[in-house]
Amino acid sequence: MSRRSIFTVVVLAVISVMTLTGIVLATIVAAGGGPDLGLGGRIALIEVDGVIADDESFLEDVRRLRRDASVEGWVVAINSPGGVVAPSQSLFDTLRRIRMEDDGLPVVASIGAVGASGGYYVALAADSIMALPGSITGSIGVLMEYPNVSDLMEKVGVEMEVVKGGAQKDLGSPFRDMGPEDREILNALVEDVHAQFIEVVAEARGLPEERVRRLADGRILSGRQALEVGLIDRLGNVEEAIGMAGRMAGLGSEPRVVMPPEDEVPWLMRTLFGEATARAIRQLGAVAAPVAGAGPVIQYIVR
Repeated sequence: MSRRSIFTVVVLAVISVMTLTGIVLATIVAAGGGPDLGLGGRIALIEVDGVIADDESFLEDVRRLRRDASVEGWVVAINSPGGVVAPSQSLFDTLRRIRMEDDGLPVVASIGAVGASGGYYVALAADSIMALPGSITGSIGVLMEYPNVSDLMEKVGVEMEVVKGGAQKDLGSPFRDMGPEDREILNALVEDVHAQFIEVVAEARGLPEERVRRLADGRILSGRQALEVGLIDRLGNVEEAIGMAGRMAGLGSEPRVVMPPEDEVPWLMRTLFGEATARAIRQLGAVAAPVAGAGPVIQYIVR
């Protein structure tokens, strides 16, 4: 084999190895938010954006980032008015487990334009909560609402036939009026979930429960007001929150940051509507999902 042939084979082999390595690294990054390449620790930045309708995508993002050995601290950037109670509690529990189970990794919450009701509930899992002076937060309360279309159905001559086993099986049905017993049951449910919120605030913020109860009438607060009453720790934006998490993790004030990869919007939706509109449509679908059954939905949310 001539020298030129040997040289060509070697070059092609090197190129093939480099290409394969690039593909493997790209696959790892896409699957887990980026590998630890021995360049030091990083802060994971995860977002809670919009109405909290479910916990699936958030939990998947957390799973990806927890597999990244370079992550030494977390920042949760919140821009949410809250949402359905159970998913809000799920996000809170997930962040709290990170603090408890992952060698005590620091978690800092950063409230942007709004982090109220369920959004604030999520922030309570953090070691420290930051907000901007004009952020909308607080709204420690519970909301349950559902439509009553019984009069409308009577006008159009439509009647819903119900066969049920149990007197309260159709509790919250939009096809009949709410009776006194119905209201009593639903009030008890709302009060219990409200009490859960108050208990979490009191424990997380180290405040007397009676003091929290006085604030827990659903009122919204600015970031500055929240600081004055002890619902947050300091004023600042997400960059300052990253710096704080970096210092808490021993990485300095300007740590490297890793984020979960964005979920792919289906190609057809991107083609028809554009990237931004397609994402908005998908978010709208997620928000509508909990109320699709037209029954009562209990929410930590600010209107």
